[in-house]
Amino acid sequence: MQSRVTTIAFRGIDAVPVAVEVQILSGSVGFMIVGLGDKAVAESRERVRAALAACGLSLPPRRITVNLAPADLPKAGSHYDLPIALALMVALGALPQEAVDGCVILGELGLDGRIVGVAGVLPAAVGANGLGQALICPAVDGPEAAWASGDMAILAPASLTAFLNHVAGRQTLARPAPSTRLSDPFAADLAEVKGQESAKRAVEIAAAGGHNLLMVGPPGSGKSMLAERLPSILPEMDAATLLESAMIRSVAGALEGGRLDLAAPYRAPHHSASMAALIGGGPRGRPGEISLCHGGVLFLDELPEFAPTVLDALREPLETRQAHIARANVRVTYPARFQLIAAMNPCRCGRADDPGHTCKRGAACRDDYQARLSGPLLDRIDLTIRLNAVSPADLRAAPAEKSATVAARVRTARERQAHRLANEPARLNAELGGSAISETVDADSDAYALIERTAEAGRMTARGFHRTLKVARTIADLAGSAAVRRIHVAEALGYRHALG
Repeated sequence: MQSRVTTIAFRGIDAVPVAVEVQILSGSVGFMIVGLGDKAVAESRERVRAALAACGLSLPPRRITVNLAPADLPKAGSHYDLPIALALMVALGALPQEAVDGCVILGELGLDGRIVGVAGVLPAAVGANGLGQALICPAVDGPEAAWASGDMAILAPASLTAFLNHVAGRQTLARPAPSTRLSDPFAADLAEVKGQESAKRAVEIAAAGGHNLLMVGPPGSGKSMLAERLPSILPEMDAATLLESAMIRSVAGALEGGRLDLAAPYRAPHHSASMAALIGGGPRGRPGEISLCHGGVLFLDELPEFAPTVLDALREPLETRQAHIARANVRVTYPARFQLIAAMNPCRCGRADDPGHTCKRGAACRDDYQARLSGPLLDRIDLTIRLNAVSPADLRAAPAEKSATVAARVRTARERQAHRLANEPARLNAELGGSAISETVDADSDAYALIERTAEAGRMTARGFHRTLKVARTIADLAGSAAVRRIHVAEALGYRHALG
């Protein structure tokens, strides 16, 4: 007795088809799973045996072999339970082969026959749709799978019994409907930040052009508040970015209830985060924070407190907008188009800029603290803004502009970028490559003269030169100017001052 069904293995966010082959022969009694599976796959034998028993089926006292092909592709995760169980049921004659033909199947089994949710259903559904096949997945993951296509057939039973009843015609399972997460009406608003008007201006520029931003200031000056409110002025993600971001979070098991969030993701890892947590890695090559915030914001508070090796690992993803993970047994690439927002104190004690304050360690307090940040990393940050302590007068001032007002300007600036970059691979000014900068920035002679003099006097790197031009282009977009003028370059240069 033999049977064959289809499931998937994950390579990054790509779904690779895997054939689950079951053979039941006479001979020594045994239940073997072969095909380079991990511990979770090996343990599926007991879950499948118990789940089938809960449905009134027992395995025969024969030699049962389950092969996961191709055999040289590593298989990891508990989502192989359901395809193994259904293949066994077909081999036992308890389920017709046509019930699973043309279907990609995944799901974990409980001992009572429940079909438990698993990670990666959305990319599995996208992969199944690309193969022209239907999908069988857990009921809790049905809304997630429904986003893959409005036309593909999706069956999302809550248990093996429900699936068997559907096949037998005793009940009908409706196709799941996609769902989105509702926005929080009490989300943080930019108007709650008192004072710091120049910093708010820098945040608006960063949001409009997708630029990286570093805020330097004493404790309590509002750095974290500004970063937390940046997502409130960002537009919703476009369809392609939304799908990519959701697929990454699905693989990581971070897509709650299968609901897609239209708002740009915001991630703020603690400064004790390891390189694998930030960039990605581990035995299975899991996505890190820079991929989980694809299309959104990565906020690193207390920037110098992160390990220097972890921070320097950000340099390549900031340029390529991809996370390349290479381990002994896995090599995967995840999208990582994120906007870096960082905050730090000017020194370890945080009081270097206080009037009249003299640190016991002198200049070494500031120098040693800031030396934890490498020059190449700082060169990849487009805007650096210094914040002063908030005065009592600022705290009593009338509320400032609301996020909705600033978001409207950001949206208009991005629409100008989208029109100008329609034939370019870049989507935002911050993503412009070297050759595209000269073609799309459109700076006049006075603007070029100013930035060239500054570069010669301050020894600005070529990367810094181009990044300043891109920031100036964003400032011009916010001003509604078709050309980049001297005043726009002058403001952009003001955001490139070094730490000190």
